[in-house]
This record gives sequence, C-alpha cells and structure tokens, in this order.
Amino acid sequence: MHNRTDDFSPLTLAFVGDGVYDLLVREHLARQANRPVGELNKAKVAMVNCKSQARLAALLMPHLSEKETAVYKRGRNAAPKSTAKNGTVAEYHSATGLECLFGYLYLNGDMERIGELFELIVGLA
Repeated sequence: MHNRTDDFSPLTLAFVGDGVYDLLVREHLARQANRPVGELNKAKVAMVNCKSQARLAALLMPHLSEKETAVYKRGRNAAPKSTAKNGTVAEYHSATGLECLFGYLYLNGDMERIGELFELIVGLA
C-alpha cells in the first residue's frame, strides 16, 4: 500500500482530488436547497469545470502554504494525456493543479484544511 503522498504522481493525486472536489460541490449544492436533480447537476457542472476551477485556483493561491503551492504547481505542470474540452490548455492545467492539491490533502487525511479551502472557494465563487 502506498503511504507517502509525496511518492504519488501529480496526476494520481489529481485523479483522487477530482472525486473529492466533485463530492464537496455536490454536498454544498444539496445543502443549499432541495432542488430537482437536473438543476443540481447544472449548478455542479458550473462549478466543476476547468474554467471555473482555474479561476478559483488563481484566487486561492494567496491563501496556500508553501507546501500547498508546491503541490498545486506539481499538478499544474503535469502533462495530462487528455486535452481540454471546455477551456484552454492553461485552464486545464490550473484545474489539474487544484485537483492535485485536494487529492494530496485528502490522502494525507487533512479534512480540516480541505474544509477551509472549500469554504474559501465557496466565498470566492
């Protein structure tokens, strides 16, 4: 079993972080109001896309520790095999960096920090 998150590739961290971020957004939207699933999904897609994630990552940067910034940059600088569908390559890379950060924090068990960063995101969105 892999225990050291520093040994994970940034794309593996982003793979985990994508799921973590998606679930946080879903929970946030569900707690806002009991709405039809179609509305919830439309709102989720607006928050979980590379353009939105790239914009939020840029706003989040001043709030990151040195280590968190380094993890974000590892993810941003990784070379994903897929290409951006709904944004620029730069936005896709920034979104991957954000997902990498959330994956890193999750695998390190730092749920408190994940909550803090997500609250900042909700406030900045």
